Amino acid sequence: MKILLITPPLTQLNTPYPATTVLKGFLSPKGHSVDQMDLGIDLINKIYSRQSLSELKLPQDYINTVDAVMSFLQGRDKTLAVRIANETFLPQGKRFQQIADLEWAFGYSGLDDKAKHLATLYIEDIADYIREKIAPHFDLIRYAEKIALAAPTFDNIEKSLQKTSQTNPIDKWMIELLEARIKNTSPQVVGFTIPFPGCLYAALKCCQYIKKQDPNITIMMGGGYVNTELQEISDTRIFQYIDYLLLNDGELPMLRLLDFLENKSSKEELVRTYYIDKNLDKDKQLVYSGNDDSNIAFAETGTPDFSGLPLSKYLSLIELTNPMHKLWTDGLWNKMTLAHGCYWAKCAFCDTHLDYIGRYDAPSVQVALERMNSISEQTGQTGFHFTDEALPPKLLKELSQEIIHQGKVFSFWGNIRFEKSYTPQLASLLAQAGCIAVSGGLEVASDRLLTLMNKGVSIAQAAASCLNLTNEGIMVHTYLMYGFPSETLQETIDSLEVVRQLFDNGLIQSAFWHRYSMTIHSPSGKNPEKYGASRLDSKANPFANNSVEFTDHQSINLDALGKGLHKATYNFMHGIGLDFSLQDWFDIKIPKTNVKKRCF
Repeated sequence: MKILLITPPLTQLNTPYPATTVLKGFLSPKGHSVDQMDLGIDLINKIYSRQSLSELKLPQDYINTVDAVMSFLQGRDKTLAVRIANETFLPQGKRFQQIADLEWAFGYSGLDDKAKHLATLYIEDIADYIREKIAPHFDLIRYAEKIALAAPTFDNIEKSLQKTSQTNPIDKWMIELLEARIKNTSPQVVGFTIPFPGCLYAALKCCQYIKKQDPNITIMMGGGYVNTELQEISDTRIFQYIDYLLLNDGELPMLRLLDFLENKSSKEELVRTYYIDKNLDKDKQLVYSGNDDSNIAFAETGTPDFSGLPLSKYLSLIELTNPMHKLWTDGLWNKMTLAHGCYWAKCAFCDTHLDYIGRYDAPSVQVALERMNSISEQTGQTGFHFTDEALPPKLLKELSQEIIHQGKVFSFWGNIRFEKSYTPQLASLLAQAGCIAVSGGLEVASDRLLTLMNKGVSIAQAAASCLNLTNEGIMVHTYLMYGFPSETLQETIDSLEVVRQLFDNGLIQSAFWHRYSMTIHSPSGKNPEKYGASRLDSKANPFANNSVEFTDHQSINLDALGKGLHKATYNFMHGIGLDFSLQDWFDIKIPKTNVKKRCF
């Protein structure tokens, strides 16, 4: 069949989101004709052009400079860096009022990065203008996210989709780009991946257009948002815009569905698929078919296929001076998963009941390296972002040994668990093979809470792993958490002191705090009482179901606490205030830390 796979606006701007490349790599060898489209990057390139900014009536200095800036951020005109970096070329809006210490941030890393940072602020200024004057839901890496974020019903989404008389230029351009691609490819099936809430509105707007123009095209939808939010959907209104909703890994559900559409099988053979059967009674028309554990082995899912994606159109951006954040937004990194799922899959806060985390399936090192070689040849890039939930140390070790043995040149980074496997010997091996950075969850730097979370590591062990990696020149970023059930204010402040010590001793280079969110797919959401919490509402929503409202019967001002944690950690990362009293970072009264000496 002729299939068009689409990543709708908006996700990352520096590199393709991997879902369509994975499905194309799997389906094409099965005899299907598969095209793919990153509608988000196409839309950004349409918006950020002289012609479009003129139509949007931006100030003339933005209109005059936008094409040159886009060329620079796409790597086609690096000589413009000097003019951008001298701070006289670009118009400066509100974003420039919050500018960091550029000499500190870029004095050692060069002119190019400074220019990218300033150009990114310029791009964000334009986005702010569009959001304030033209399209209130616009953002650079999401679109109408608030409409879909934790949406218990389909009501607000439907209202937004029905406002056809108020279509803004952004929607109009998006539909024009979609229309051109459909005319060019004439697909029988269109598949949308919805990785985030900030993609749903745009995708449904596209579906609305397709249904009106050519109702014979079959529309299917899947992806991260669908898997986390719509597993228990009962509201049928989304099926006015789509035909099938596919859950979990898309390979087998799509393969079975395509066989059915080609009259090679029956609907009874569909797997993890929602659809409407109008032959049934009205209250029974929403059908979920094939609730089983059938899956394609990860080693047999094929190599991601990047053909058809406009790799030259992606933008290298530097929004923040955080060194880890730079990796996420700067450069065309090849996104690839080494192994399916998490080899640990026990953490209480994690969505371990979802298939993409809970089912671990690792290929051989030969398969992993073959995929790396193929992807690198396709894209011309040797840098890889491994998107695993947690990179398996055994496979990572074998892969590094094979990279060194074959004399390959790669750079790679990804998420790990700070466990005992990361010895000085393994850290050295990883560095030799091309590992440049890792991120990992320290979560709450409290051994009591780490045990309660079933994290499987201690503070001392995490610190040892960080030290071993840092000693080999591998940058270490850690994720931190506050607000976990039963976590006291004292424990949070003690955790901040541990973080301060990690920075002060050079064990980590970057960190970020996240507020704990209970989800229905996590052990803590399945059994909150076990973790000292009570669920406030157990009734399922008709549309999205993910976040769980809960109480742990504490009266901690988490908003004020989070503000202080972020402020302190941002300064620690810049080497500032490491000798301050922790109270200096907070507007609320906090206890003195109980951590009296070095804790690792």
